[in-house]
Amino acid sequence: MKLAVLISGGGSNLQAIIDACNASDYPAEIVLVFSNQTQAGGLERARRAGIRAEAIPHKGYPGGREAYDDAVSTLIAESGADLVVLAGYLRLVSESFTARWKDKLINIHPSLLPSFKGLHVHQAALDAGVKFAGCTVHYVVPEVDSGPIIAQAVVPVLPGDDAGKLAQRILRQEHRIYPQVIRWIAEGRVSVDARGIVTVADAPQADFAEINPALEPG
Repeated sequence: MKLAVLISGGGSNLQAIIDACNASDYPAEIVLVFSNQTQAGGLERARRAGIRAEAIPHKGYPGGREAYDDAVSTLIAESGADLVVLAGYLRLVSESFTARWKDKLINIHPSLLPSFKGLHVHQAALDAGVKFAGCTVHYVVPEVDSGPIIAQAVVPVLPGDDAGKLAQRILRQEHRIYPQVIRWIAEGRVSVDARGIVTVADAPQADFAEINPALEPG
């Protein structure tokens, strides 16, 4: 499966996906890394790995959001990508973009959706007093952080945590869960029905343990 990975910053999740793709048995490859920020550090990560990296600044783009997203869609389509992977892409995509890539557009969010959508989620989790936090990989729909959930990983909220400490603990799980979910999709295991319910078929228990080591088999 060919991937287009969209980023806005340093690209630590991008690096996790690059590392996964370097394995001989991994069923996906990155054909494009795109950013809305010309100075995004993840672009250099891609270039060092020999991956095509492109950027189009969004500020002041003629025609506004729809025109910008049309240009991004054209670039993705020209790359031959089968799946669009948002990995720290800090920009809301338009409804036309989500329609163009329906069921081929995924994102990772640093909370256990549907709780704590949007921004500043680590502090929101701490303020709410939850005992567990985590991350969610989901399909992207027009409503922010509301698409069908593919997988989640859970981490404990520990005494003495601040937003930064919790974010780092969750980020380590993001680096585990995102490449695994991409593998499932590339292997044709993931389906979503009309109700937005996701099924992962024939995924070995070892896969689920890799997603969340706290889970017991069965």
